[in-house]
Amino acid sequence: MKTNLPTILLILILSAPIRAIAEAPLFDLEVLPCEHRKQTDPETGAELTFLTTHPAGDVNLYYEQRSWLADSSAILFTSSRENGGLMAYLTATGELVRLKHPQGGYGYATCAKSRNSFYAIRGNQVVEVDLEISPSSNPSASPSRVRARERVICALEGDYARPNAYLTENSEGACLGLGVGGRGSSNPGEEAVVISIGIRDGSIDEIARLPGAQYAGHVMFSLTNPNLLSYKSLASWTTIKDVRTKETVYDHKFVEGEFCTHHCWWIDDTLTFCGGFHPQPTEDADVKVLDFKNRVVRILGKGNWWPEASSEELARFNWWHAAGHENGRWVVADNWHGDIGLIHAKSTRTYILTQGHREYGRVEVTHPHVGWDRKGEQVVFASGLLGNDDVCIATIPPIWQAEWESQAP
Repeated sequence: MKTNLPTILLILILSAPIRAIAEAPLFDLEVLPCEHRKQTDPETGAELTFLTTHPAGDVNLYYEQRSWLADSSAILFTSSRENGGLMAYLTATGELVRLKHPQGGYGYATCAKSRNSFYAIRGNQVVEVDLEISPSSNPSASPSRVRARERVICALEGDYARPNAYLTENSEGACLGLGVGGRGSSNPGEEAVVISIGIRDGSIDEIARLPGAQYAGHVMFSLTNPNLLSYKSLASWTTIKDVRTKETVYDHKFVEGEFCTHHCWWIDDTLTFCGGFHPQPTEDADVKVLDFKNRVVRILGKGNWWPEASSEELARFNWWHAAGHENGRWVVADNWHGDIGLIHAKSTRTYILTQGHREYGRVEVTHPHVGWDRKGEQVVFASGLLGNDDVCIATIPPIWQAEWESQAP
């Protein structure tokens, strides 16, 4: 079998970070006892696992980021508890781990697509952290051992010193995207810069620069095209750039009377988003799919609207965040009442997976911003069902998975 030279070079380039991190020294991480709680949603039968039940607020990573390690051995989240910050839930034992380097904690994290590591920012450094997990057979008697290795990718300095968005990895694992500088009403006089960071060599490339007051974050690489990066500004609902040329590939432009929010990359270079044509505060918001190459938008999950409805009533029937799994089977969405809907990507049938994880109007409870596992079997979200913010995962009932083929057109 022949392997062409470009392929060999690509393999060598992408394997360089693996070699570098394997040579870094190991350090032990603190492992905490289990605090998870399992129950079944009484209406839907979905299995719920509250990864955290601590009185402090615990929240999953944003729906645009990967929360699960590549081998699904740990789920990352953030905590407001004392000495909290970035933490992990061990799926084998239920124990929790403080993800903290001896020189400081981590932020702005996302898990790597194909390696058992995560990317984060520590101080002014962008780093990759590899986890070595040795699960205990009896955690109550002897806790699991978790050790980490850290590789510094680059330092953020000057105009790049102030990150304002989670890191995002491109589909080849070759570079990271990040927003830095001003954002909206935060430091509006400071320019915003969208940058690309080479994972192998730490090189930084400017993709876009705009006034901070005009920039709204949501920096994301495409799940399938390594060269497409999107972000949100006040000039359009979302802007897509080619990181090689810095040219704008697509602007999702404003249409009078339309409301759009929370674009998220999906399969075949499409993006999901939520929106409709009755603006806030009494908006309708369908789950929609944008095929920007063909300039087509279609409704995948229907919302609802009627003229007499209050904002609270409409919020029960419309969506706010939506994210499609990379296998193309499902799209998951949430609303302001903490209801989680699962949308069959071919038939568009909507299942209600679980309900009531947020009290409408209770601002101190985080929005669910629901995201996916690696296998398309579980979703993760912030839940207020137990009284304060906890990280919860819901498992899709096997019968719904089995119905997929029979319902496909």
